[in-house]
This record gives sequence, C-alpha cells and structure tokens, in this order.
Amino acid sequence: MRALNLYAGLGGNRQKWQDVEVTAIENNESIAKFYSDHFPQDIVIVADAHEYLLNHYSEFDFIWSSINCPSHSRARFWGSRPNKKIKPVFPDMKLYEEILFLKHYFNGKWTVENVIPYYTPLINPSNIFGRHLFWANFIISPIQVMEADINRGKISEWSDLHGFDITDYKFTCRRDKVLRNCVNPDLGLHILNCARNKEIVTQTNLFEQ
Repeated sequence: MRALNLYAGLGGNRQKWQDVEVTAIENNESIAKFYSDHFPQDIVIVADAHEYLLNHYSEFDFIWSSINCPSHSRARFWGSRPNKKIKPVFPDMKLYEEILFLKHYFNGKWTVENVIPYYTPLINPSNIFGRHLFWANFIISPIQVMEADINRGKISEWSDLHGFDITDYKFTCRRDKVLRNCVNPDLGLHILNCARNKEIVTQTNLFEQ
C-alpha cells in the first residue's frame, strides 16, 4: 500500500503502521527532521501539504490528512472572544476543500482528521474519537484509546503516550504543542487496518476531557 501522510507532524498516526510505503508531507523543517530520524524508511518532503495533495493524490492508495486545526478549535475561539487576548481569525476552509476533493476525485481510501470545532461541522464527520473528528470513505469501527490531557498533562506524559522522546530536538514551535497534536498511535493503526479491511481491535481507556 502506498500511503500519503499529510501534515505529518511527529508521526503519531504513523507510529505503528507496517507493510506500507509512506510519503510524509510536513512544512515545518524542524518537525520534519524529527519525523525523518524516526521513520527513515519513509519519504519525507518539506512542502505545503494542501498543494502537494492537489498535484500528487493519484499516486497513492491511502491518504491521511491531519490538516492544521487552530482556526477551528474551541480553545482558540474561547480565547478570542471579546475582551480576550487572542485575535479572531477566519476558519481555514482548506479542511472542507480537502474533504470534498478527496470524496469526488480520489479513488483510494482516505481519511481527514481535525479537532472538534467551536461550530457545527459543515460536513458531518464519519467518527468522533475523543477530541478528534474523522471524515472517511470507509467504515471506521469504534475504538477507545487514551487521549492526551491538553489541560493538565505534561510533556513527559505525552511523550510516553505517543512513544516519542523529543528531549534532544529543538523546534521552531512550542514543544508541548507538537506532542499534543499527535494522534494516538493505536488509533492511527486501527484506522489504517479499517481502511485495509483488516481490523484489529486494540482498546485502552478513553481519557475524559
């Protein structure tokens, strides 16, 4: 299977994938360096994932997109209401552009992941797991996985949860953010297995937000 991992981040969703040829797209060079060191078998490209999808989608069998989420998140919205310190921004419509594009143009299996937004989603998601929404063109069966505690958790806890040690790495963005943004590796494996019709149910406790 040829997989395209868009907005790859550290690679939480990809951590437990096996027997798959992965091309990872990440526009932050410091994060891409970490990903490349930990997944040397993957092709890692520092580029705009949205543009790469448009130009290369037909080269793959499976596409995972974890498009950037801050403009949709409830936390940012709560912090940008009147008398708050964060400046309001327009929600980034690339999220829905990619869902519609994949739905109508891509012949393989695909999933798009984002956080639960501060508004009612414009396109109903296929699944909700913890604080993540998923849109997909295949059935993703229920699974319970540990979720990062974004309110009280620590870097060491998130590192253990996702299996990443970032101690020796310097990032051009907040260190806690790159770990918090990871998809749980068990969930990433489960979704890939569902796309392959080879579901293996792995369950742990769901962390209540």
